[in-house]
Amino acid sequence: MTAILNPTSAVPLSPPTPRRVPEPPTAPITEGPVGPVLELPGTPAAALVPVVRDGRAIGAYVLSGGRVRYRPVTDPDRLLAAATGAFAVAVLTAAVAVVGRRRPPAIGAVTMGPGGWVSLRGVRAPALRPATPRPWWARALRARRLVVER
Repeated sequence: MTAILNPTSAVPLSPPTPRRVPEPPTAPITEGPVGPVLELPGTPAAALVPVVRDGRAIGAYVLSGGRVRYRPVTDPDRLLAAATGAFAVAVLTAAVAVVGRRRPPAIGAVTMGPGGWVSLRGVRAPALRPATPRPWWARALRARRLVVER
C-alpha cells in the first residue's frame, strides 16, 4: 500500500486498514469446465482458476505477477494405469526372452528296443571339425595328431 505524506496537512494519518482475505470455497465446483476465480492471500496478488472435466479437477490457471500459467494436476488413476501397463510389457518381454533362449535337448527320446538295446531317436550326427590351421607350436615340434587321419 502506498501512502502519500503531506506534512502541511492538518488531518492526522491513521494506520491502514488490514486487507480482508476471502475464504476459500468449501463446496465442490460444478459450474462448468472453468471454475470461479479464487484470490490467493499473499504479498504479490495472485489468483487461481480451476479447470474441471467430468467432475474432476484436471488443472488450474495461476495468475500472478502479470503472467498466466497453466498447472496440470497429476491424475493418480492414469499414473497407476501407465505404471501397470509398463510393468506388464516388461514382464511379457522377459518371458519371451526366457522362452526364446531355451535350447532343445541334445538327444531325442531314449527308449528301450526289443533286444535290450537302447534307441536314441532324433540324434543328429556330430558336426565335423572345421579344417583349422595347426598351431605354431605343433608345427615347430612336428607333432602328429592322435586320431587316425584318412
